[in-house]
Amino acid sequence: MIPLSVGQLAQATGAALADVPDPAVVVTGPVVIDSRQARPGSLFAALPGTRTDGHAFADAALAAGAAAVLATRPVGGPALVVPDVQAALGRLARAVVDSLPGLTVIGITGSAGKTTTKDLAAQLIETLGPTVSPKDSYNNEIGHPLTVLRVTAETRYLVSEMSARGPGHIAALCEIAPPRLGAVLCVGHAHAGEFGSLDQVALAKGELPAALPSDGVAVLNADDARVAAMAGRTRARVVTFGRSDGADVRADLVTVDDQGRPSFTLVTAEGSAPVRMRLHGEHNVSNALAAAALAGQLGMPADAIADGLSTAVARSRWRMEVTRRPDGVIVVNDAYNANPESVRAAIDALAVLARGHRAFAVLGQMTELGGQAEALHEAAGEQAARAGVAGVIVVGEQATPILTGAKAVPTWQGELLQVPDAAAAMRALDNRLADGDVVLVKASHSVGLERLALALTGERPLADAEGQRS
Repeated sequence: MIPLSVGQLAQATGAALADVPDPAVVVTGPVVIDSRQARPGSLFAALPGTRTDGHAFADAALAAGAAAVLATRPVGGPALVVPDVQAALGRLARAVVDSLPGLTVIGITGSAGKTTTKDLAAQLIETLGPTVSPKDSYNNEIGHPLTVLRVTAETRYLVSEMSARGPGHIAALCEIAPPRLGAVLCVGHAHAGEFGSLDQVALAKGELPAALPSDGVAVLNADDARVAAMAGRTRARVVTFGRSDGADVRADLVTVDDQGRPSFTLVTAEGSAPVRMRLHGEHNVSNALAAAALAGQLGMPADAIADGLSTAVARSRWRMEVTRRPDGVIVVNDAYNANPESVRAAIDALAVLARGHRAFAVLGQMTELGGQAEALHEAAGEQAARAGVAGVIVVGEQATPILTGAKAVPTWQGELLQVPDAAAAMRALDNRLADGDVVLVKASHSVGLERLALALTGERPLADAEGQRS
């Protein structure tokens, strides 16, 4: 964070000072919400939590050297007292952005692929100058301002990931850090239960291009009709990406190797260049094109973009993370989250990885699908069966419709099994996996199947893997 005095922080957040002997004391950062991350010069934001209240850890943060606490009440040490800590974080982040006229903010949203695209875009853009991007999926009303508050006076680019669970959420994130470039990846069923329909999802995702200035750039997916239609909601110049012939940034000659890693020719108005990605899954072509379009609008030439995409790695855990065990079994940990679109992409990638070998799909519930949940889970089971997997292991009662979908494929000869939890899934797999088999683990984050994937790879015993959740 840029250094600010406690008095300046109070002005930015509208806070009253409590137990502050010297308002000129400078907070150098970082801004943290976990007292264990506090260090000399930091600001501790005492947020309410699901299990405890951050105010209970104010003493620990101050003892670790925090210069002040952002709180809703006095804490017995230097504090900035505000009615709403979360809202104050947003105001502080906006004040920091407004103080840095040389900072270019890039926003990325979509129903699937946000985190991967953010990671790809960051790896390209950071070659152009100092860049800040979110850790993991810091993309909501808390993670977004915390990411913004990591910028310094030297930062030239802020790559932000924006999620939404309802109307107005993305617009609010854009108020915190107004983007000049914005990319919309797709409109899908993630959070469809909260929005009500895909058209409502599109309205929410379209808040990003609607927030762009007239001298900005809206990067829109030409392959998604709802996204392409957002051109009518923005004042910014529109640049399209996709595999459609009319896209401004497109992929030609797409192929996938035996590890599911795509290669293609990147085609732009400025030139073409070959890309050979290190990420797994053909769906990552679209993510790469979105990142390429953003980087191109910042002045990066096509050959440099292609080179960058060819060397880019997966920075965020549990997203198509492929591990070959010593016994020859391949584990695909895509368990960070799930929606119908990402499940479809993961099963497609599984089918490629398992060519000539047996494939197992361990699938759990996809949450927040509302009234469409049963049909969408059935579709996932049907797709897994049609992909020819050797077995579908369904975890938990909420995912039961996956069984129905798989059974509806009369030509499928695979095994169908339902288990109550990750431990039971582990026992089932222990009795089935052999050299050359490929197993996919996929479910919404709340199901916690990353614990199973970590145990399968030997990274952490199942009983201990809960500590790996984030």
